[in-house]
Formats: sequence, structure tokens, C-alpha cells
Amino acid sequence: MVERSFWINRIERAWRRASIVWLTGVRRVGKTTLAKHWGDAVFLNCDLPRNRLLLEDAEHFFQQIAEGSLVVLDEIHQTENPSEVLKIAADEFPKVRVLATGSSTLAATRKFQDSLAGRKRVVHLTPVLVDELPLFGVSRLEDRLRLGGLPE
Repeated sequence: MVERSFWINRIERAWRRASIVWLTGVRRVGKTTLAKHWGDAVFLNCDLPRNRLLLEDAEHFFQQIAEGSLVVLDEIHQTENPSEVLKIAADEFPKVRVLATGSSTLAATRKFQDSLAGRKRVVHLTPVLVDELPLFGVSRLEDRLRLGGLPE
């Protein structure tokens, strides 16, 4: 796995300002792969029905998580009410850090009924940065442009 230190540092800085970080970006940009950097996190793939069911009672779910822990809610827009899940986490369990990932598509964005203003920080993941080219085996900017700049 490629260590994308620029983005890791950016997310860590965001957690210093809020317990919820919303990691967004275009499809296949590497959100899930980046989220797996924190190997000790409780990782829920919200594409899976069983995990969506766990989050139907978000309060109960977060009661099971130790203070200071990290929870990754991958593809959180797949849940019935993603803003409620994040609001409960931020308001009732502020010592639990949450990294929520999801698509930046309009359909996904419409599911958020609450802006969560002041409760979250947004990190918009972009395709491979010029400084990251060597990490992905690309040495020239022209090759990045030809290949599209997205991780494999």
C-alpha cells in the first residue's frame, strides 16, 4: 500500500479541530485505501447490509467503542441517515474519532439532511499529486496526465 503522507497529515490535522472528518472525492480516487492506513480502526464498510444494520442504532454502536478509538465509516452515504449517525457520534461521543468516506456525487450528498456545521471537517481527496508521482511508479507529469492521475 502506498503511504500518502500529505493526505494522512491533512486528516490528522482535521481531527485536531473536530472529531469527525468527512473524506470525499471522485470514484476510485483512493478514499477506502487511504482510510485503511489506520489499521487499528474499527472499519465498517457501509456497502454491506449487516454494517448498515449496526448503524441503525448509532447510539448503541458508539457505546461499544472505547474513548480515543477511531471508527472508519466507509461509504457512509449508503446508510439510511448518514448525517444522524455522524451527529450522534460528534455530540454524544466526542472522544471517538470518525473518518467517514463517501462519494461526492449529488445523489450521495442529498442524503445528508444536516450540514453538521462545526462538527466535522471536510477533506476532498484529489487524484495523485505531482509530489506523489514516484510513489505510483510515474516519473513524468506527462505520464500522469495520460494515465489520468488516479491510483490503480
